[in-house]
Amino acid sequence: MSGKSGAVTIAAISGVPFIMVLGNSMLIPVLPEIKEAFNLSQIKVSMIITAFSVPGLLIPLAGFLSDRIGRKKIIIPGLILYGLGGIIAGLSAIFFQDKAYTWIVGGRIVQGIGAAGTTPIAMALTGDLFTGKQRSKALGVVEAANGMGKVLSPVLGAAIGLIAWYATFLFFPAIIIPIILGIWFLVKEPRGNRATQSVSQYLKAIKKVFEKKSAMLLTSFLAGTTALLILFGILFFLSDYLEKNVGLNGIIKGAAIAIPVLFMCISSYVTGLFLKKRVKLMKWLVVIGLVLVAIALASLNLFQNIYYFFIGISVAGIGTGLLLPCLNTIITSTVASEERGLVTSIYGSVRFLGVAVGPPLFGYLMGISNAHMYWGGAILAGATALAALLFIRVKDMTQPGEQKQSGGMTEPPRQAVNLEFVFNPARKPMPGDNKPEGTKKQDP
Repeated sequence: MSGKSGAVTIAAISGVPFIMVLGNSMLIPVLPEIKEAFNLSQIKVSMIITAFSVPGLLIPLAGFLSDRIGRKKIIIPGLILYGLGGIIAGLSAIFFQDKAYTWIVGGRIVQGIGAAGTTPIAMALTGDLFTGKQRSKALGVVEAANGMGKVLSPVLGAAIGLIAWYATFLFFPAIIIPIILGIWFLVKEPRGNRATQSVSQYLKAIKKVFEKKSAMLLTSFLAGTTALLILFGILFFLSDYLEKNVGLNGIIKGAAIAIPVLFMCISSYVTGLFLKKRVKLMKWLVVIGLVLVAIALASLNLFQNIYYFFIGISVAGIGTGLLLPCLNTIITSTVASEERGLVTSIYGSVRFLGVAVGPPLFGYLMGISNAHMYWGGAILAGATALAALLFIRVKDMTQPGEQKQSGGMTEPPRQAVNLEFVFNPARKPMPGDNKPEGTKKQDP
């Protein structure tokens, strides 16, 4: 893809994760106001976040359909539903007032159903459109757009919340329109990579991918889930902490919440640029990122200082930014384009699960003590880092098309490619670099 058209395309696609992340992050600054308006418990107010994320279980279905009928035909209706859910939640608060909580949760579920067909499919679409070095860079930009949405959304949510807390819901349908137009007119989806085999053959191909690379895929899924569970758990805690213990409100509080996410965004973007040169570092960046998160959370138990608190959660943000672009590239490069939609959507689904579980889990642990929350997150991140060290293997990071399945047959022209050679042309070819998978020399 040429430079100018590629830049326009990735800009349009990046709008999808940017707007989707607002669905949760923008509401975090106004959660205390919602809690007070409806006299809710900490668990009930966290359900406003969880209700958006639970429909993420539908993401694999959206991925399956995108493999069959096309990515844009799933993304655009998903964006429309996302806006509609915001209208339901916002207007119910106006018309039903103190009885609107159930309607708000319902609107959030509609938003979540729409979101199920957006960001993970946009990731698969990026994998379809870009290859080699361009793919790592493009996925890094997509993840950075996700992160930038997280950076701006607390400030934006706090600013809109000054009008009324329910105005944040009505912001969604207003901003969704240019994103829909950008995807419709600026993204030219390739037509030759749709799944044409029967459903049974398609499912067999997916099963074969998981049988062959289950350890790496499941570990990657766990790493993505853990990272977002901890991130949104910490942000949920931070909103309550800043208001009750530090006395911050409004835009200042939103800016403070954005600090760790800003570090994550910068880290994601730099990592995406760097990956195109050193693909073998993917595994190690995932491990290092999780270790940084674990160390940051554990250290918060030892230093009871507001300045160190922000340093600690910023380090956790950097760690998250290191691992997410790596996981995106690993997931999208594991399978051929005909099955990529479903596999990336399963990954997106478990990421949504992390977002859904994080706030209520951290809310529960906060009720016991902050130490339980910090140590619990640190142990989870540390255990996941160990799993990544053991089960993510460079030899399983294969480019799409290496083994294109068609009715259970492998097409002869599709051969395995050594990723280090693809992304690092300066390396001299080694014997076995271009032999079909299963016969080439394995990395030690």
